[in-house]
Amino acid sequence: MRRFLVTVIAACGIISAGCCQNTPAPKKDMAVQLYSARDLIGSPELYAKNHVEVLKAIADMGYTGVEAANYKNGLFYGVSPEQFKADIEAAGMEVVASHTNRKLSAKELASGDLTEALAWWDEAIPAHKAAGMRYVVCPSMTIPETLAGLKVTCDYFNEIGRKCKEAGMSFGFHNHAREFKKIEDVVIMDYMLENTDPELVFFQMDVYWAVYGNASPAEYFNKYPGRWTVLHIKDKKEIGQSGMVGFDAVFANAEPAGMVEFVVEVEGCRNETALEGLRVSADYILNAPFVKATYRK
Repeated sequence: MRRFLVTVIAACGIISAGCCQNTPAPKKDMAVQLYSARDLIGSPELYAKNHVEVLKAIADMGYTGVEAANYKNGLFYGVSPEQFKADIEAAGMEVVASHTNRKLSAKELASGDLTEALAWWDEAIPAHKAAGMRYVVCPSMTIPETLAGLKVTCDYFNEIGRKCKEAGMSFGFHNHAREFKKIEDVVIMDYMLENTDPELVFFQMDVYWAVYGNASPAEYFNKYPGRWTVLHIKDKKEIGQSGMVGFDAVFANAEPAGMVEFVVEVEGCRNETALEGLRVSADYILNAPFVKATYRK
């Protein structure tokens, strides 16, 4: 595994040099969702073996920050929050966010009793603060069968958001395509936007899943301005390769969206390895004239 990993990383370096030797791409604030490299560092065991080489390779592609995707029992990828932060910074990047979840059960959705769920967050939030997170994002949710159940979910998110805000972080929700379906003739995403507190909950639009769900990211940015603090920039595979997502329109509407950060996620690749897919995606963003160097205020 180690020999294969070194070979892949070396190959990525060659590709980068060949692409950029004449016109170096500008540096941009661009985070990566570490789920993209799950085959290499997606478990505590893999992380322990490969994180030094993989994180350095990702940083060398031009990524400047990370969004974690492996929190469990106070640890990130099997290491302490402080160690995870140190590992990321040693690679030359910063910790930006984490996908972390404690889904509500059917019983909790029916009863509205959030006691146990919120107690879980009372333990998780300090760990995220210690790891240097600015944003804590719920990556998915149980889709309720009724609007009453959806209201419980919105109340739950407001309470998590309140706890995160008290700790100096922001809380958000990440969509898939299913949130653009309807419950009782109401679009789930619209209901959530209208029943969560903008001061406590932001929405991390995954632009690929929105398009897959027949929704327009730009229309949502303008219908609900300021709610989209962090975006997931994703395509069917590598960024910019499918032609499905109008990334120029996404970034052109960054201001009404309220975007200050974006995170690249590569959920699958055509023929490349995960690292090569991340390289292709980074090159697309870095060389895209419609993507600014930073969106931070």
